[in-house]
Amino acid sequence: MKNLLIVSLLFIITLFSVEAQKAGNEKLFKDKYIKKTMTKALDWQLKNPKHELYDWTNGAFYAGVFAAWETTGSKKIWDAMYEMGEKNQWKPGPRLHHADDHVICQTYIDMYRVSGEKKMIEPFVKTMDEFMATPYETGQIRPITWWWCDALFMAPPALVKLGITLKENKYLELNDKLFKECYNLLYDKEYNLYARDMNYKWNEPGITPIKEANDEKIFWSRGNGWVMGGLVRVLKELPLDYPTRDFYLQNYKEMAAKIASLQQADGLWRSSLLDPASYPGGEASGSGFYCYALAWGINNGILDKATYLPVVEKAWVGLNGLIQPDGHVGWCQPIGADPKKNFSAESWEVYGTGAFLLAGSEVIKLTR
Repeated sequence: MKNLLIVSLLFIITLFSVEAQKAGNEKLFKDKYIKKTMTKALDWQLKNPKHELYDWTNGAFYAGVFAAWETTGSKKIWDAMYEMGEKNQWKPGPRLHHADDHVICQTYIDMYRVSGEKKMIEPFVKTMDEFMATPYETGQIRPITWWWCDALFMAPPALVKLGITLKENKYLELNDKLFKECYNLLYDKEYNLYARDMNYKWNEPGITPIKEANDEKIFWSRGNGWVMGGLVRVLKELPLDYPTRDFYLQNYKEMAAKIASLQQADGLWRSSLLDPASYPGGEASGSGFYCYALAWGINNGILDKATYLPVVEKAWVGLNGLIQPDGHVGWCQPIGADPKKNFSAESWEVYGTGAFLLAGSEVIKLTR
């Protein structure tokens, strides 16, 4: 009788625990809660700036800031973006051909579409025209202009946004050329993932590839997250009848299926996609971009909702678990070019916040 009572009590406690967890997770998908959490993370990040404002890190952050402004309509957020643009004189970074120095221009163009202030895009137009007129010097590790996979988030959306905004096909055609070069160099059709750069390719003459502890190829989570985020932001812009749109769409669908299959039990992805056991702890920036990209696919009827919604829901729950009491997005891998283990709840970066804001801006649409 005593044992039966204990079992009954344990069952009741477990039942209440499961129901409480379920109720808590349901809260995470409420419109009001998502806006509140996005605002809290954004406010903390604005109070804790890092890096030059034109830097690629802030380019990713402000992409999320603009998405947060679209989601909330907050004048405070708009003012923060405007202040950033004024401090930068609406210029890209100083390196002419480097994709990292173009990413901040995505936000300039988005803001120009709202305000119509030409000063927001004129420096980027000048830079890209000079870009096209100036040859790029290549080498063994850098045989093409966009020689690392992260570049596919940095520059393509900026170029495509510019071309669509100005109705100038030359920018779209330039993006097609450079994107396909990167795809041909780094996309692994067996795994449907991108190598970070030539150092991580196998069977490449003159290069000894780096392997994971389990002898798998190294596919960096954030690097592939950048790619998926870039594909989404390109697809959002391209007209349905654009000649090469299907190329981007196919690449996106292939990656989406692979990424979904690599999600871990906590809803997050590890910094090394094929060797999660060596990298305990979900990583914020890669996971944030995957959540964003997959939620966008559902919202736009590209990905099957029954298949991908559970993936997105788990990811969003997991991402919310990375938000610290003060609002900062923890468990973000520091700047690097490959998987790392040296991050914790106290590890944050501006691009981690940007990824979280982008994710929230799409997850909130799932319930509307």
